[in-house]
Amino acid sequence: MSVLVAQVIGTGRLDLVPLRVGHADEMAAVLADPGLHTYIGGAPDTPRTLRSRYRRLTAGSPDPDVSWLNWVIRLRDTSCLTGTVQATVGPAGHGLVAEVAWVVGTPWQGRGIATEAARGLVDWLGRQPVHTVIAHIHPGHRASAAVATAAGLAPTDEWHDGEIRWRRNLQGR
Repeated sequence: MSVLVAQVIGTGRLDLVPLRVGHADEMAAVLADPGLHTYIGGAPDTPRTLRSRYRRLTAGSPDPDVSWLNWVIRLRDTSCLTGTVQATVGPAGHGLVAEVAWVVGTPWQGRGIATEAARGLVDWLGRQPVHTVIAHIHPGHRASAAVATAAGLAPTDEWHDGEIRWRRNLQGR
């Protein structure tokens, strides 16, 4: 099984840049709003905690068949970081499945950044040997559901830890 590696992904206004430990200080400020944790739980991380998490993420999955792919979202015209997107890619059934997620800091919400980043990520995954994209979305999180819809995912009747499983098959693209 070949391991996928995050690459820079460019969209109209954004650069999805592979995550580095050095992004932690700026990202701690981006993700500082406790409201971002309404649907996912927890609380904002300190820069130190985020650096530790980013060290683990950038080290990669301990499972050689699983790729942990993480990006920061950079708004190109200001060069500021606005959020993250991620994909965990591994074997399932007859091919690779990517579980994706996104988060955009509160000051940048409502500008289509999450939608553009998620579309860019799913388009990139479509050029990899990935056959299905999955996201887990809290049933009350309308904004995230809109992002998933815009990225071509559709809700299923499957639930996982209180969230609805959304899916897009990339076969026959």
